Amino acid sequence: MKYMLLIYSPELAWTHDEWTACTIASGKICQELHAQGRFIAAAPLHPVATAASVRVRNGTPLITAGPFAETTEQLGGFFLIDVANLDEAMATALRLPSAQKGTVEIRPVAHLEGLPPDHFDQRATDHRDHSRYMLLCYDDEQYWNKQGPAALQAAHREAVQLAIHLSAREHYVSASPLHPIATATSVRIRQGKRLVTDGPFAETREFLGGYYLIDARDLNDAIAIAAQHPGARVGTVEVRRIVNLPDSQ
Repeated sequence: MKYMLLIYSPELAWTHDEWTACTIASGKICQELHAQGRFIAAAPLHPVATAASVRVRNGTPLITAGPFAETTEQLGGFFLIDVANLDEAMATALRLPSAQKGTVEIRPVAHLEGLPPDHFDQRATDHRDHSRYMLLCYDDEQYWNKQGPAALQAAHREAVQLAIHLSAREHYVSASPLHPIATATSVRIRQGKRLVTDGPFAETREFLGGYYLIDARDLNDAIAIAAQHPGARVGTVEVRRIVNLPDSQ
């Protein structure tokens, strides 16, 4: 089963040397997972100061600088893995250096019929000047529960059509919804002890409901794509640029 490991930590908690060491150690874990056929993708994100949050209300895009939520620990990166079960996902999360200073939230990835195949290792030949961005789609689960399954299914169909459109333009990398927030597990390591709790990293009204990874010309281009996502009409899409590491393409 596919799981997304969301890496939260205070940005100021890491010195440059610590961040570099964390990246190297995490890269070695990626190599091990890849050799075992369990690795899909991973990347750190640029600081939250570079983020933009996109909402669409009454047909009008509302763009604000900064992340979706102001919290002490911010999303700093992600791992996408394919393992047998939650126990294996937790074992991987607890190995990550970020668990020592922050929190790793584990979310099972949901299958959505009709999405284009992933293109993590393929850069579009006509878009070498583009950068990779992550669109974090924060949803109000209570809203969708009230609207009922038909409304959610219609939003999913619209999200799939957006992915197909992006794929045709060679801007698509990957996308998927996540299982409901009730399925989340958060892990930390403090003073050598593992701390595992049911539930998400942060208690907020809007929770991360899915993601898109895209190749875009610049932040404005990524924002324009985010505004087309159906979730932006009732929730928030946070736009974050991916850090390009050596040999990560």
